[in-house]
Amino acid sequence: MIKKFLKRVFSKSAKVKSVGNAQVIPFELHGVPREQISFGAKKVTDGLQAAGYQAYIVGGAVRDLLLDRIPKDFDVATDATPEEVKRVFRRSRIIGRRFRLVHVMFGEEVVEVSTFRSMIEAEDAETDEHGRLLRDNQFGDMEQDAARRDFTANALFYDPTTQEIHDYHRGYDDTRNHLLRMIGDPATRYREDPVRMLRAVRLSAKLGIKLDAATAAPIGKMKDLLDNVPEARLLDEVLKMLLSGHSVECIQHLRKMHLHHGLLPLLDVILEQPVGEKFVMLALRNTDERLSQEKPVSPAFLFAALLWHEVLAAWLQYQKQGERPIPAMHTAMDDVLAKQKKQLAIPHRHDAVMKEIWLMQIRFDQRSAQRPFRLLEQPRFRAGFDFLLLRCASGEVDQELGLWWDEFQDASAERRDEMLQPEGAGDKKRRRRKPRKKPAATNEPAA
Repeated sequence: MIKKFLKRVFSKSAKVKSVGNAQVIPFELHGVPREQISFGAKKVTDGLQAAGYQAYIVGGAVRDLLLDRIPKDFDVATDATPEEVKRVFRRSRIIGRRFRLVHVMFGEEVVEVSTFRSMIEAEDAETDEHGRLLRDNQFGDMEQDAARRDFTANALFYDPTTQEIHDYHRGYDDTRNHLLRMIGDPATRYREDPVRMLRAVRLSAKLGIKLDAATAAPIGKMKDLLDNVPEARLLDEVLKMLLSGHSVECIQHLRKMHLHHGLLPLLDVILEQPVGEKFVMLALRNTDERLSQEKPVSPAFLFAALLWHEVLAAWLQYQKQGERPIPAMHTAMDDVLAKQKKQLAIPHRHDAVMKEIWLMQIRFDQRSAQRPFRLLEQPRFRAGFDFLLLRCASGEVDQELGLWWDEFQDASAERRDEMLQPEGAGDKKRRRRKPRKKPAATNEPAA
């Protein structure tokens, strides 16, 4: 309360200065104190400035602080080259090939330091046939660095020493007005990097701010450009959406702007099916809730949930064609994963976890003899059981199945024996193999 009162008093006399093409917003206006910057980020800016270089907190951290949010991390931009940064900080390493960055370590905190960049002139830029920039990294100054950033809210430079914000594109006003606006011509910037369309949707949903009309207008017409983006980059952006803590809002925004078609083919059908949509939304809400509680989230579990109804449909189809349940499930899993990886480069390390979770769903129906006991011994039983509960909550399977397993895993030995179903109950009948006929005995000696 006192802080807000003092801010109002001081802001009346505070004035915005102009330095070159930048507006310099004083602390009395923006109210972001140096104390809100992380220890490591302050050490980096102080160290570089003491060595004679420019150094600022940049990007999302400044934006989040202005929106009264806690930044996930703090990045620093400087006019020092990577080699010069490394000479200032002993515990640091240079990373990257296309454009080198420096990671400076302070205990568990890692501060990413980038050298000011500028965009290559249009006639010298290397692009593909669709206009996507393939190479645009070269050193520049602070103003050039601001111009090459995507949104005005991400082009703010905060100096912890003076507690001033340098703003070249009126990003301060946009942020205060909860507006996300593209720097430059939106259509040109989307053509240079189509992933910016997804980033616009993600930031708008995550931050609860409105997309500028001119920024949103070209997206519907240019969404096909996402087909030309490398799968690994798409996966990176999709993971940021799903693990943002606001995945439900992100998916709803994607759907509203028709960006889910092609990007996530599995959503094309799922979001048009009542049970499938409910299942996916429950999985996303569960993920958002865990992230809000700072609990770990498994990308493999999330992808398993998003792909499940594609796997389920393929599995049922293969069984109709005469395949037995287990082989049909293996074929369905392989088909869906192969199809999806044409759009998103889901790492192979997730495949095994996803398949284990899916295969367990068949085994949860088997509640007789030793089968439930063997299932409890599976290393990923808990993940499979959580997946089952989502299926129960969405109405895909009967709630009774989830309640049975919830009780069985914590029950005493005597109670477990009572809970077991008669042999064959709940299990699909197995076809008995006919015994092989023994070959007729002969008097011929063995070869």
